[in-house]
Amino acid sequence: MKKLTYLAFSFFSVSMFAQEVSQEKVQTILSTLASDEMKGREIGTPENEAAANYIAKLFKENNLEYCTGSSYLVPFEYKGKTAYNVCGIKKGTNPEYLGFSGHFDHIGISKNPKDHIYNGADDDASGITTLIGIADYFKNKKPEFSMVFMAFNGEEKGMLGSRAIAANKNLDYIYDHMTALFNFEMVATESAFGKNALFMTGDEFSDLDELFNKNAENGLKIYPDPYAVQQLFYRSDNVSFVKKKIIAHSFSTVDMTKAKHYHHENDDVSVVDFTNLTKIINNLAKTLEKLTPSNFSPQYNNKVKLD
Repeated sequence: MKKLTYLAFSFFSVSMFAQEVSQEKVQTILSTLASDEMKGREIGTPENEAAANYIAKLFKENNLEYCTGSSYLVPFEYKGKTAYNVCGIKKGTNPEYLGFSGHFDHIGISKNPKDHIYNGADDDASGITTLIGIADYFKNKKPEFSMVFMAFNGEEKGMLGSRAIAANKNLDYIYDHMTALFNFEMVATESAFGKNALFMTGDEFSDLDELFNKNAENGLKIYPDPYAVQQLFYRSDNVSFVKKKIIAHSFSTVDMTKAKHYHHENDDVSVVDFTNLTKIINNLAKTLEKLTPSNFSPQYNNKVKLD
């Protein structure tokens, strides 16, 4: 009897942990995107396109479907050439969508003779790793909400990629059925609120954080934006979807009173708290697994500027 109980417990433990995203996988994805070989992933460079193809490969491995056409790569024009966003979908039991996004471009290289690569580990390889981690968690699951995963290009040049894909008419069905968009922007470090915590830009404009926190798993919490005076809500890729009247916020952990790596060459893997990031990814996914259109239908209030 004891042996059977032990075996049952062991099976439960293995099953429970098997569904989690491993820290090794998180580290591999982020380190690849932020490697010196990617040379800062500036839009218009071969390395930027290599990053797009790498993300597309991971989307395929996570059993995502194409958002449109016959590729995860969604083209748009940049300086007379073709650049790419990356987009994949996971169909749930409900046609309503939750969106997950981040930007994979960064600012390239510098003339610093000691370290000339802007690796962009936190900004925003960490955000891309988060959305891929969520896709990985749901790889063999069928959530209630359908999900769309979007890796934007050209954020550093003025949110070019998010603007282009938001205007893509082939994705209108998804946008018309999108309950909310979670845009991840710099989530590699411990927040001012401690570990296992993020803040949400524009928290004063909707009740998304309140509804999410009611269902949050394992102590994960979304806090109000401590830097509201900087109006970050209107300065990141989420705003491309705010203008479509979609509930869209950015989520971050960056402590601006301490961060010395923003747009500097030292934004490399050494700044990343992989243990905390992995915990956040898994707790986000476990919370998302509980969300349904009946318990999660956030709304804007009359304070937000939608134009």
